[in-house]
Amino acid sequence: MSVGIIGCGSMGSGIAQVAAQAGEWVLVFDTNSEAIKRAKVSLEAILSRLVEKQRITAEKKDEILSRIEFVDSLKKLSRCNLVIEAIVEKMEAKQSVFEMLEKIVDVNCVLASNTSSLSIASLAKGRLHPERIIGLHFFNPAPLMPLVELIPSLLSSNTIVENVRSRVANWGKTVVLAKDTPGFIVNRVARPFYGEALKMYEEGVGSIQEIDQAMREYGGFKMGPFQLMDLIGNDVNYAVTTTVWTQFYYDPRFKPSLTQCRMAEAGLLGRKSGQGYYSYPLNENALTPLDEAKAKYLFERIFFMLVNEAYDALFMQVASAEDIDLAMQQGVNYPKGLIAWGKEYGLQTVLAGLEFLFEEYGDDRYRPNPLLRKTAKAI
Repeated sequence: MSVGIIGCGSMGSGIAQVAAQAGEWVLVFDTNSEAIKRAKVSLEAILSRLVEKQRITAEKKDEILSRIEFVDSLKKLSRCNLVIEAIVEKMEAKQSVFEMLEKIVDVNCVLASNTSSLSIASLAKGRLHPERIIGLHFFNPAPLMPLVELIPSLLSSNTIVENVRSRVANWGKTVVLAKDTPGFIVNRVARPFYGEALKMYEEGVGSIQEIDQAMREYGGFKMGPFQLMDLIGNDVNYAVTTTVWTQFYYDPRFKPSLTQCRMAEAGLLGRKSGQGYYSYPLNENALTPLDEAKAKYLFERIFFMLVNEAYDALFMQVASAEDIDLAMQQGVNYPKGLIAWGKEYGLQTVLAGLEFLFEEYGDDRYRPNPLLRKTAKAI
């Protein structure tokens, strides 16, 4: 049996490469013939670079390519027993795809969505066999990022979930199980990394460069929040934040930033537009050393919020502590898992920092999670 991929953008093509490298036969469908042509050229180039770097042999490259077939009709996915959609992040579009697929594939075929934040229950609603619909969220670029979030809905079959978990693990991926809640694990827990950075910038507490520098040099992150937002795209990052915020009934913890809204509206999207919080290509000037006290303050405001959000995800049973820490390390390259890191840094320190911010601002975004508070006081 084959794996079907719908959408041959960078994510769809990346998932196809991952499955084919693991020995699966893959069919890739897209309605855009030009997109199919670009995907073929891109995949050939990516695999050729892997040969040049001696990561794979020329024979392995040919084998991978032979396992991937690009098709121009959805009906050709009829022989697949797993289909993953990786199309535009719009509920109506994804529901429409699943409705069409139901008429084509076998009743035992699993239908998976690569959505990063949409409700799996909503995607399954109204389908003939909602038990076979799951979320399977890969991270970009899929061949390089080890994490996959597996999200069952309330209607998903436990047997299907376990079978898919085992299958994707055999593709060499780290699979974490997440509850069907807004943002799942990573896009929920990571929101303060962007939101608190933007808030400090808006307050004038630190410049874009200083906040990024503090997170890299003091916190050990590979990229600062503004660098990462420019890489993701301010339009995409703002849209995910807005989705999570609205689905959490406007909880202030997830409130979007007007600054980022204006950046998206102005087309200052980051790397892909040539201008975001930074201008591209980036001018790598030497950075002015950052005062340690200031670096510590900038880091801790973001870090305390991140730890609080990780504990909230654990408190609300979104995922296990192990899966939350794995997800943040392997999905967004955090230096350490936040729950373990919080304990190492000192939960009393984290709690005291949150309580100070809550008192200082009177803003509910800083309210400490009950589990964090309880755990800190028990130490």
